[in-house]
Amino acid sequence: MKYLLLALVALLGVLQYRLWIAEGSLAEKHRLQRQVEEQQAFNRELEARNAVLEREVLDLQTGNEGLEQRAREQLGLVREGEIFYQFVLEPDRPAASVGSDHSRAVDAAKAIVIPALPDTESETE
Repeated sequence: MKYLLLALVALLGVLQYRLWIAEGSLAEKHRLQRQVEEQQAFNRELEARNAVLEREVLDLQTGNEGLEQRAREQLGLVREGEIFYQFVLEPDRPAASVGSDHSRAVDAAKAIVIPALPDTESETE
C-alpha cells in the first residue's frame, strides 16, 4: 500500500509538471495567446497603413489632383501665373522668444502659393 501511495504521488507530480511547466503547458498557452494578440494588433496597423497607401496610389493613377499636390508639397512646384511666397524666421530671434502658438503658426506657414491677379491694364486695352 505504501508503494502504491508513493507511485500515485509521483504520478501526480509528473502530471502537475506537464500541466504547469513542460511543453504544451498552460503557461506556454498563455504566452502564445499574447503573441497572437500582439501580432494581430501589428497586422491591423499594417492593414491601415496599406489602405492609406492604396488610396494614395489610386489617387495618383486616376487623377492629376493627387499628382499636383505631391509635386507642390515635395518638389515645391508652382503653376504658371502663381506667385510663390516663402516666410522664414529671423535667425537672431529664436522661436522660443515668440509665443509658442505664433511660432507653430509661422512654422506651419513657411510657404504659400497665391494665384497671380490678372493684369487689369492689359485686359482693358
